[in-house]
Amino acid sequence: QVQLVESGGGLVQAGGSLRLSCAASGSIFIISDMGWYRQAPGKQRELLARISSGGTTNYADSVKGRFTISRDNAKKTVFLLMNSLKPEDTAVYYCNVGTVTGDYWGQGTQVTVSS
Repeated sequence: QVQLVESGGGLVQAGGSLRLSCAASGSIFIISDMGWYRQAPGKQRELLARISSGGTTNYADSVKGRFTISRDNAKKTVFLLMNSLKPEDTAVYYCNVGTVTGDYWGQGTQVTVSS
């Protein structure tokens, strides 16, 4: 059984920052890519950032320069530092972990940015 536990979401004013964490536990032996997605009401889930096992990162244009993804392989944890938050960043944020047995998703954490 694999579990991904997310934390760090909440309410923040525009221009503020939040740091999301996602810790993996259970029967995970090899983790490849780790990533963060979000889904706003009435919209499709979108990829925000991914990081490979070697540390190579990719970002969506909408968050490039504002969000930073990182990982701690020893702790099987992926982070998303979000700066200069905007009201349009309001969504449920999900982490995703790729392993040899498949992809796994966190339960989601709400991020609300007030104007």
